[in-house]
Order: sequence, then C-alpha cells, then structure tokens
Amino acid sequence: MAEQRPHTLTRADGSTVEDPWFWLRDRDDPAMLAYLEAENAYTAAQLAPLQPLRDRLFAEIKGRVLETDSSAPVLDGGWLYYRRTLEGAAYAIRCRRPAPYGATDPRHLDERLRRPVDPLDPPDDEVVLYDQNREAEGHDFFQLGGFAISPDHRLAAIATDTSGTEVFTVRVRDLETGEDLDDVIPRAAYGLAWANDARSFLYTVPDDAWRPHEVWRHRIGTPHDADELLYTEEDERFWLGVGRTRSHRFLAIAASSKVTSEWYLLDADDPTARPRLVAEREHGIEYDLDHRGDLLYLVTNVDEAEDFKLCVAPVATPGREHWIDLIGHRPGIRLEAADVFADQLVLSERTDARTQLRICDPATGEGEVLAMDEDVYAAAIGANPGFETRTLRFAYSSLTTPTQEVDLDLETGERTLLKQQPVRGGYDRDRFVSWREWATAPDGTSVPISLVRRADVPLDGTAPALLYGYGSYEISIDPVFSSARLSLLERGVVFAIAHVRGGGELGRRWYLDGKFHAKPNTFSDFAACADHLVEQRITARDRLAIRGGSAGGLLIGAVLNLRPDLCAAAVAEVPFVDVVTTMSDPSIPLTVIEYDEWGNPGELEFLEVMRSYSPYDNVAAVDHPALLVVGGLNDPRVQYWEPAKWVAKLRTTSTGGGPLLLHTELGAGHGGRSGRYDAWQDEARVLAFLLAHIGAAEVEPTGPQVPGVGVSGDPSPADPPGAGGPPPASSATA
Repeated sequence: MAEQRPHTLTRADGSTVEDPWFWLRDRDDPAMLAYLEAENAYTAAQLAPLQPLRDRLFAEIKGRVLETDSSAPVLDGGWLYYRRTLEGAAYAIRCRRPAPYGATDPRHLDERLRRPVDPLDPPDDEVVLYDQNREAEGHDFFQLGGFAISPDHRLAAIATDTSGTEVFTVRVRDLETGEDLDDVIPRAAYGLAWANDARSFLYTVPDDAWRPHEVWRHRIGTPHDADELLYTEEDERFWLGVGRTRSHRFLAIAASSKVTSEWYLLDADDPTARPRLVAEREHGIEYDLDHRGDLLYLVTNVDEAEDFKLCVAPVATPGREHWIDLIGHRPGIRLEAADVFADQLVLSERTDARTQLRICDPATGEGEVLAMDEDVYAAAIGANPGFETRTLRFAYSSLTTPTQEVDLDLETGERTLLKQQPVRGGYDRDRFVSWREWATAPDGTSVPISLVRRADVPLDGTAPALLYGYGSYEISIDPVFSSARLSLLERGVVFAIAHVRGGGELGRRWYLDGKFHAKPNTFSDFAACADHLVEQRITARDRLAIRGGSAGGLLIGAVLNLRPDLCAAAVAEVPFVDVVTTMSDPSIPLTVIEYDEWGNPGELEFLEVMRSYSPYDNVAAVDHPALLVVGGLNDPRVQYWEPAKWVAKLRTTSTGGGPLLLHTELGAGHGGRSGRYDAWQDEARVLAFLLAHIGAAEVEPTGPQVPGVGVSGDPSPADPPGAGGPPPASSATA
C-alpha cells in the first residue's frame, strides 16, 4: 500500500478534495521511487505463475517475425533507400544504394531494384547510413525522433532520445564518410526541414511544458548558439511543426492548436528567408497545405465544411479571401489529407468507418476511388518523395491480410505488390474471418465494431474475447493486421475494435460527439459495444477482456467505474486517469494545449463534466475485474503518477475481485521500451495476463507450428531456456 499523506486540492468552484497520494508526483522524494519499485516487484511476483505462458507467447510472437528482413526501397534523389533488420538485433539499419542514372520514377526501374534486397546477401553497392543498434549501445532506451536527409543527399540531420522524454539531441552526419560533424543541437522537439542549399535546416525547440514553441534555423559549420530564431509561438494553446512541400519549393512552419491552424512559408531556395504568413489564424478554422505550380492546395473546414474540403489559392496572394473550392464539402466523406504531385492529386478520405484513396486530376479535382478487395480494411499513402512521379506507393492491410506495400502505375492502373509483411509459421488467412457489427448506444446511435476470429470458433457465447478502444483526438483505430494478435486468435479468442465516438472513424461529427460535454458518449459507446458482444453470443461476460492506452486508458478507467461488472479483465496502458487535477495544473506538460480537447476545468461547465467521468475521482467501493496498469517514469504525455495514484486509490477502495497490478517502466516513456525484443516481451506479459483471466491460458493454440516453438508447448532446440512449456494449472486464477 502506498503511504497516504494529507493534501487538499481546491477546485475552481471552491470545492475541496483530499488527495493523499498527491505526493507521488515528487520525483525528488526517494519514497516515490521506492513505491514504484515495490509495485513492480509485487506485479512480478503475482505474474510469476504465468512465466511459462509468457515465455511461450514471446517465442510465438518472435517466431512469426522474419527477424532478418528488409523493406521495399524508396527512390529519392538518385538513391534507393531502405531499412534492414537482423536476427538478434533490436533496431533497424538504414541503408541506401545508387539508383540508375536519371531514374525519377519507380516504374522505370528494373523489377529487381524495386523489390526488397536480400538481407542475408546485401548488394555490393549498399551503403549503411545508420545502424541504430550500434548507436544504441550503452543505452537502455534509444528512439529516433527524426532522420532528415539533405536535398543533395550528402548529410542527414538525426534526432535521438535516450530516455523516453521525447526531447531530442540533433546531430548531423556526413553520409559519404559516415562521420558526425561538430554540429550539435542539444534540445529539440519533433521536426527537421532542410533548405535547398543543403547547408541549413529548421528545427523546433520545446518549452518547459514540452510544447514546441520556437522554430530555429541552423547553418552547417556554425555553433548552436549562433542559430537564428525565426518564429516564437506565444499562445500556449498552439504548438509548432516544420516541413517541406513535396515540390521542394517551400519550407513550412505550422502553428496548430486542437481546433485552429496557421501556416507560414519560406522560400526553400533562400537560406536567409523569413516566414511569410499564408492565412491568419481564426478560432475554429483549420487548414493543411501543399504546393504545385503557382497554387497552394488547402485541406480546410472553412465555410462550415465540417468534413473538410479542398481549396486552392495563388502562391502570390494566399489569404483566405482568395481561396477557391476545387473539391467542395461532401458531408459524410471526411477529407483527411491531400497529397499533391506534378500530375496527380491523391486524397485520403474516410467514410462509413472505412478509409479510401481517391486519385484525382490536380487541375479539376475530378477522380475515382481506388478499389480494394475487402470490406473491412485500411489503406494509407506510403512514402512518395518524388514530385514528378507517376507511381503511387500505398499500404494496405486488414484484420486478416498482412500489411502490403503496393506501387500503383497511375497511367495504366497496374498494381505491383512490392512486399507483404512476412508471417512465419505458415499463416493462412482463409482460416480467419473478419467482419463488422454495429452496437446501439444508449442514445440510439449505431457504433461500429470491427472483429476477427478463427473461422471455426463458434459464436455461441463460449469464446473468449478482447475488446480494444481509444476514442479521442479524432484518431481512428483502423482494422489492421497484427502477427502478435495471432497468439490470441489461435487460442480461440475473438478480437474486436470498438470505434467509439471521440475517434474519427465516422467523420468530424463522430469526433465532436465524443469530446467536451459529449465526452461521456465515448464511455457509454464502449460499454454498449461490450454488451453487444455478449448479447450476440460472440462472448460471455466472464470471458471478456478490455484494453486501451493513453486516452484509451482513460476510456478503460471510466468504463470500469461505470460498469465494474462489464468484463473479467482489463489492461490500461499509460492511462490518462487523473483528468481534473492534471487539467487544473498548467505547469504539467501539454495541459494548456489539451484545453481544446477536454475543456478547461477552470470554467465550471467543463469542471462538472470532467468530474463526472475522471477515473481517479470516481473510484468506488466495488469489486473490480482483474486489472493490469502500465506506466512510464519518463512519459511526457501522461505523467507516471497518474496510473500510480489510481492504483493506490483502487487498492484502498476496492472491495474485491481480480488482482490489481501496476508496472512502471523506470527507463522509458509513453511508448514503452524501445527495442523490438523488449516490446515483444512486454506484449507477451499483457497477453498472458489477459489469457489467464478469460479462461484461455491453458488452451493449446491451433494452426501450423510457429518456428522456435515446439509441439505441445515444449521448447524447441532453437529456443532460449524457458521459452515454452505448458502453463501451470494455477495460471487461470493467478
């Protein structure tokens, strides 16, 4: 049990609340770290009976991955860029090889150059640009925040983070010699953009609240303290980003809040250029942009275009009074992005809870949707750096189809499958079926659910199930393939995604109906989806688990307060659970920015609704399902103390039920540990916990044998000690 220390918080309405675990936010208090370590030790002890199952799950996850692999190459500036991975290496290796002289379009390349290289026999002309494994030596955590190659392809600006705080150090590497230059930027946020001179680039700097608030220009060969400040964002609701138009004509600075945007352009040919405003910010008006010829292409919600439309404006006079509709507002078709090329325009759209790509004429806006084979799928634009190309790279996936990288010839319509995600162990998609269901929310709204199961699993209420949800920021959880998920499916578990309001699956209105005062819809939608699975005999209450992370962890916490009997087990990863206290403290990273997502509890109307659903403020004396909570000590997005305080309060309040476990990663941030083997171990822990509490821990997986996993769970000679074996008899109740 965590120590309780008296602490009183005063809310905006004058009310007070006792928070005896408030002290856990003090990083300098040795008792804080001791508490987290004690919770970690307790969790490890409680999960110890599941170690054989966890070992086997890890072996399965690893065994399905082709560890030594390479990506489909991307043609850019006379080079073919790709990544390789090696068995036993935690990170990717970035490489390139020269393309034939004058090659500007992938369709003109020899077929063998378009395909991934043989990772066991790399080509003689391969150049290793960056071996992240070597760079990560000596670090428990290592993350790339940017890898921007200069326009002449001689240098790379590389942003790295070795703690999980997502504050980066930027270094510049000479790609011809492999040596780092003396140029070092000690503190940067996301975003790097080179000018065309290849001797200067833009970067952003965060303030103390982790908000990128400044844009600077660095010139190669000059000290960091000589860098030039180009823009400062004074409004604490806005953050900054930098980029380049695909045409290479402009560098861009974006100032964005959750509901408003403003852009500035700089002449990419002028290394001394100053930012030039495109269109002044206006509350509630958003726009994104790209460039072609003498026009800017703007995806915007101006003129009450709730699902957005596409406008064009002259580069010379880009103010809003000069915007002209190219593709008008189409209610029910959410325009998410427009990728502009010299001779093509590709729209990323979403309608009826599905993604779609529309290929258009950039002059007229007329075009057609790219047909796909399945009903429940996800498609997205891939890497397409060439402005003049007539080839479109896109990615396709579904709950049963491993991710594909495809090149589309825009002149002939021919599709070339470059690479499909390898799944070792003889994966057969025909053994699985995916489909869509619709649940009915309490207010009568139909809520989509994407599902997948092994085809022979009966829908008679006996199957275990896992329901996943998120439901914030207009982020859509698309139905994509996961090889790790096969360890659930092969044990007869049904996997489902609840596309609840607050996400973007059904357009901007779907998002708006799940934020601010409507936020409770997110939670009631999720509960309705869970009830639907039970009512339709897809699963049973005592065989259902739920899972969510970050804002999805808020979803899990709120739902457990509303409906503690909803399920048998739950996993909440880096959960945002102390909503009112966090949003009342502007010193915490991102708080002010988040006012446009959740509201400001300093305003009483928002305080009331936040107080009604904040998981930490609504813990009740009830039985709870088995609960595993995961946090990160260096997490800048959801502070570690939120899950820690929540678990401490649950421990003193809960009247019983399943085990309550907290694990805090002490050397990582929001995304967990950085190496792929560590990430697989962590996923195996979660899956073992879930299987144990939905009656599937002792179920033998069906299907072909996974490499590295012996028959009937016995470790094969290729396994490390303990990587297999049947779960102990006690694991179902551990």
